[in-house]
Amino acid sequence: MSKIDRRILKTQEALKTAIIELMSEKNFDDITVQDLSDRANVSRGTIYLHYMDKYDLLDKLIESHINELRKRCKAVADVDFVTGSVIWTEYFDQNYAFFSTMLASKGAAYFRNQFLEFLIEEFKDEVDNTKGKNKGFNKELVVHFLASSYVGVVEWWFTNEKPVPHEVLAEQLGGLLERICE
Repeated sequence: MSKIDRRILKTQEALKTAIIELMSEKNFDDITVQDLSDRANVSRGTIYLHYMDKYDLLDKLIESHINELRKRCKAVADVDFVTGSVIWTEYFDQNYAFFSTMLASKGAAYFRNQFLEFLIEEFKDEVDNTKGKNKGFNKELVVHFLASSYVGVVEWWFTNEKPVPHEVLAEQLGGLLERICE
């Protein structure tokens, strides 16, 4: 496996930080490549060496966080919802700048939809509508309810600047998921 040059990683990290900072200041549509260049202290040409445009940069950034959440899901597949939620909320807390910007900025709809689709996929296997509390309910409806609720609570947590510690958020979310999915 070949190592990636540290300069490349440093440039990509500077660009990711720049786009998050700029999105916290203005609408994504108003951000120019020159804005990114100035904020990251790299040339416009350097940006195009790494990304096709600002949309590609944002896509790659979102994809990296969704992939990390997916890995964390697989790692906690056999634990209860509360324990699994701690892993997620800890990641949310560690990446507060990214998630709060993505969920609170004017460009939030794109990320929100990506996050929602990811959660729908993750919750599909958790809902059993053949027995228990969910018997007779439309499975797709229950899954969308769960995913939408989860996104809504996470948005609330970020837009209100973490009104409870991530451990409390995890305990509460996990408890709610256990009530619905059991």
